Amino acid sequence: MRGGNYGPQPDHTTPDPDDLMFISEAFAQTAAAASPQTDILASVQQFAPLLLIFGVFYFLLIRPQQQKQKELKAALSAVKRGDKVITGGGILGTVVKAPEADVREIEIEIAPGVKVQVLRETITGVVQPKAANDSKPADAKK
Repeated sequence: MRGGNYGPQPDHTTPDPDDLMFISEAFAQTAAAASPQTDILASVQQFAPLLLIFGVFYFLLIRPQQQKQKELKAALSAVKRGDKVITGGGILGTVVKAPEADVREIEIEIAPGVKVQVLRETITGVVQPKAANDSKPADAKK
């Protein structure tokens, strides 16, 4: 027994041309009814999510990064002798010789008696010593 009749057979007739004409007339009517105001509103609604996403990216990612770069640039131009710095390779050192801001090389001491010259651009941060918040022990009265 080959192949069987398992339910109703699909109708393989072509659609009625009048039905197709009705659908295209409906689309034509809505397109003709659109006014220039609704076209502008549709354009705004289409681009509003993109503008919103760009605004969020700007305020959460781009702007803080620009401020951080501006602060680092100011700190690098104000680096002076005795400042502790961190290089791009993670080396901590103390500035021994810091010429004017327009000179690219800075000499830092990374160990007692070991001095290296680094480019100003490779310094990733200036370490600010933080004061300990230890309270002095109260004198015990006896």
